[in-house]
Amino acid sequence: MDELIDASLAGLPSRRCLEGRLVTVVPLDVAEHAGALYEGTHGEGSDLLWRFMGDGPFGDRDSFERSLSEKAASEDPLFFAIVDHRSGLAAGYASYLLMTPQHRLLEVGNIVFARCFQKTAGATEAMYLMARYVFEDLDYRRYEWKCNALHSGSRRAAARLGFRFEGIFRQHMIVKNRNRDTAWFSMLDSEWPDRKATFERWLDPSNFDGDGRQKESLSSWNVG
Repeated sequence: MDELIDASLAGLPSRRCLEGRLVTVVPLDVAEHAGALYEGTHGEGSDLLWRFMGDGPFGDRDSFERSLSEKAASEDPLFFAIVDHRSGLAAGYASYLLMTPQHRLLEVGNIVFARCFQKTAGATEAMYLMARYVFEDLDYRRYEWKCNALHSGSRRAAARLGFRFEGIFRQHMIVKNRNRDTAWFSMLDSEWPDRKATFERWLDPSNFDGDGRQKESLSSWNVG
């Protein structure tokens, strides 16, 4: 596609709060969030949660807090905690990274959810809030999601959220002394209006029964 476009710079994400009905995405703060994040992401069965991450699992809370302090101080990646309104506690974190405002593209990544928060409507709403901020407030053209090609759960999540698969970058990285082929996904500004409508339709309380179970799946609405 060869056409002239607006080449103005996108804005850089700032440490601000993104408030939803179920969660609020807030700047990561070690004193405020470390305890709940450590408890939610460590313990029996947690090794699988960290298998495809660039760091972790952590042997103790002190080492986790040191890593979290580095994350909280970083500008790129820029980290946010996800606070669950029901508990009032941080249930995960995520970041914007590889920000390229001159081309109006950035990535969402470093996503870690507490085990009890995975596959919840709140987790989906957090991803919606972060995408909306990128497209509507900062004027990005391209929003990327990348993951280890072996991480089938992350690949399913990307497709469910409306990112489009673009291919595999072979031998893209070395992570924890292992080869990583990277699966590449994107969402474009031209696609956002439809994606936004789908997110909001799925997140509407009418899509859930009295026990909180979804009536229609987000995946079924994001096919293609």
